Amino acid sequence: MNFAYSQDAFFKTYFMILIVDSGATKADWIALDEKGEQLFLTQTLGLSPEVLTRVVIEDRLANNFELSKNKEKVTRLHFYGAGCGTDRMKKFLKDIFSDFFPNAKAHVKEDTYAAIFSTIKIGQQGIVCILGTGSNCSYYDGHQLFQKVTSLGYIPMDDGSGNFFGRKLIRDYYFHKMPQDLAMKFAKNYDLDADVIKENLYKQPNPNTYLATFARFLVENKEHPYSKGVIDKGFQQFVNNYIMQFELATKVPVNFVGSIAHYLKDELVTVLKRNDLIVGVIRQRPIEGLVEFHKDNI
Repeated sequence: MNFAYSQDAFFKTYFMILIVDSGATKADWIALDEKGEQLFLTQTLGLSPEVLTRVVIEDRLANNFELSKNKEKVTRLHFYGAGCGTDRMKKFLKDIFSDFFPNAKAHVKEDTYAAIFSTIKIGQQGIVCILGTGSNCSYYDGHQLFQKVTSLGYIPMDDGSGNFFGRKLIRDYYFHKMPQDLAMKFAKNYDLDADVIKENLYKQPNPNTYLATFARFLVENKEHPYSKGVIDKGFQQFVNNYIMQFELATKVPVNFVGSIAHYLKDELVTVLKRNDLIVGVIRQRPIEGLVEFHKDNI
């Protein structure tokens, strides 16, 4: 038997790294071989441990063809996810991953690290924000992550996020504060029946994701005076409550990842400049930057 051939075949069959960036809405998965070459790219619904049960998470993994087919080949899993900021949530996910990927060593970090590794080079400093379904803000000194605001989840916090704007739109619609022309359009785009909304908010999983679906309407109608006001006020609130917590806020670049930051980039930059903040990298999805980071560490 040719040992070199057998060894190569072994690695091709049994060596696989999975890199995952999971928001509350969706999770991007990329598999690499031992040389850093991409094996496959796939996507699942988000795996936020704060709002999902073990059964739901296991179902989302099992229902993905690529993950199910290759689960025994995975040797390392690097998971960056929303809701993974506490040791309890990290252990919760690690236990699930250990059962589903029996040969993998799992590393679970909060999604802030995905934002950092995809926007800042190791050794450099800056502020890194997430503006997607939810929101977050951290300071990275080149080596360590610092947060001044402990997130209490989407209900009391998440300023400037998709679910923040979605909640604002629904409230303004029901309190008759949305301009009539926009309210009529809003009603045509969504099922705004009170029972439907309450069903999704109080009985279905991922109510934060449901709220964020309404933010698309704000993006599509961002030129309307009402929308401009809502967007500007929401981003200013995020700056006030999150970014300005850091003493070096106006001295280092402020970077962003997330769909809200991406699709409302111009409006976001306007607010940042108005507050004398240095605009850094604004990236919709951090997964590409994560892959490059881990390729350097295989």
